[in-house]
This record gives sequence, structure tokens and C-alpha cells, in this order.
Amino acid sequence: MSEIIFKENFIERYSKLTNFKEFKNSCLTPLRRSIRVNTLKISINNLKQRLESNFTLQKIPWCDEGFFIEHKTGRRDIGNTLEHTLGYYYVQEAASMIPPLLLNPQKEDLILDMCASPGSKTTQIASLMENQGLIIANDYRGIRLKPLGINLQKSGITNTIITLMRGQWFKNFQFDKILLDAPCSGTGAIRKSLKTLLTYNTKMITKLSKEQKQLIITAFQALKPKGTLVYSTCSLEPEEDEEVIDFLLKNYNNVSIEKINLNIKRSEPILSFNNKIYSEEIKNTLRLWPQDNNTEGFFVAKIKKL
Repeated sequence: MSEIIFKENFIERYSKLTNFKEFKNSCLTPLRRSIRVNTLKISINNLKQRLESNFTLQKIPWCDEGFFIEHKTGRRDIGNTLEHTLGYYYVQEAASMIPPLLLNPQKEDLILDMCASPGSKTTQIASLMENQGLIIANDYRGIRLKPLGINLQKSGITNTIITLMRGQWFKNFQFDKILLDAPCSGTGAIRKSLKTLLTYNTKMITKLSKEQKQLIITAFQALKPKGTLVYSTCSLEPEEDEEVIDFLLKNYNNVSIEKINLNIKRSEPILSFNNKIYSEEIKNTLRLWPQDNNTEGFFVAKIKKL
């Protein structure tokens, strides 16, 4: 199966970046289901009590509201419950809970979620803010606003405004904190979507990298001094991850890449790729391969504007 699915250029490329056998095995293993408790509507303990008769819950080490979840009969449809319908929990991949935690939103903050749909991170940020402050939840395609609006309403979010703009148009605004969960190739989420392997090509990666660089420059320009910008992707491509951060560092001298302290197993960031050498500051970013914690693959950088 694996020989049919994985293209030769993909195998060659990723064999240089990680233990390809472990990576391949993880990609072909079904993703663990996980949820995040929506504390705007219910406490963590109350939701656990409601679910534990039918589900086994295991706390996610890096997120107090997060749980790996498994139905006791082996069913996979964890969204088919009254509690989910009522918005008591959000079905969210465990690694994707990291960026809002690093953003550390406060009740008085003005926050931009630049690429917000379908709203998993927006709703998490709003929950951490206890529905106070203000979030601008933006996306660039009208069709993507529908799931975003539905999820905000279902979660009881009242501190968020939805906008329809290209991320690059925000350069004249000023925000306390910005989340840029950038559009990406999704190579970290192969175990959730095997079709990613069918569409994989390096020209697409290069095109995405250019767009991500434009977005991170705009986000940094729209950030107040001393503000926090969190950049994340579910891609494992250095061009979409470390290279984007390196691009920001090369263009601005008031950028600080903050260390990320989380209870999580991590891999070393990539500091050189395709004859390019990246800044040593990139050692402070977070690179997660799917085999590290049995999650999606993910990349996160926490950036301060000095």
C-alpha cells in the first residue's frame, strides 16, 4: 500500500528530513480522535462526567481543556452526541490546540485570526478570553465563512467579528496579538487525508511558501510593538515553515523568536534545506512530526515584535 501511495520524490525528500519508516507508519495509522472542552458553556469536570459512560478520555498533556477520546464500542463518530450538538465540546486535533495557547490571549486584547475558518482556533481563543476583548476572525473566501459562522454560534461566541478579506489587506491595522494559521500543503495531516499524497508536488510548495511569506510580513506590520504573532501550519515542508520565519527575520531587525515551553515531545527544527541556511533563532520554533506524539504533524513559531 505504502509503495503505491508515496511518490518517489516525496520519499526522497522526506527521507532527508526524518526517519521515513516511522513517518510512513504514522501516516498510515488512523489519527487519534481528540476534543477540546468549551468552557464557555460547561466545566471540564461536568463534561467528563457526561461523557465517561460511553467514552474513554485521556488528558492531552499540553492543553488543560483537551482530551484524546475513544468510544468504548470503537465507534469513530465522536461528533454524534448531544453534548457536541449543544456546543459543549469542539472536535479538534490535539496539535492544533497549541497555537492559541502560545498566543496567550487576555480579556482586554484586540486579536486578529487572519485565516480563521473553520474556527477551531478562533473558538479556542474566545474561550480563553472568556468572551471578552475583541477577535477579528477573517478568511478570504466567502464559502469558508459559513462553517466559521456556524461554529462560532454553536460555541456561544459573542466577542468575535467575521470579516471577508485577503490577509494581505490588514497591513494598516494594529493588533495586540495575531494568529496566522497559514494556508498550507497539509503534509503534516496525511493520516487524516491521504489524498494529500496524490496532489503533492514541489511547485505547489514553492507557490504556497511565497504566499505565506506575504502573509507573515503583513501580519508583522499589523502587530503593535511588544505584540505577539503566532505562525503555524500543518505542513512539514521547510519551505512553508522554517524558511518563512527566516524570511521574516531577514526583513526586520525587531523580531524575536520566543522559546516554546510545552509538555510535549518535539523534533529539531530544520536549519538548512536545499542549499539554504536558516537563522539560528529558528531553534526556538516547534516542529512536530506525527510519530513524535501520535498526532498530526505541526509547525509553530511564537514571534515578538520588539
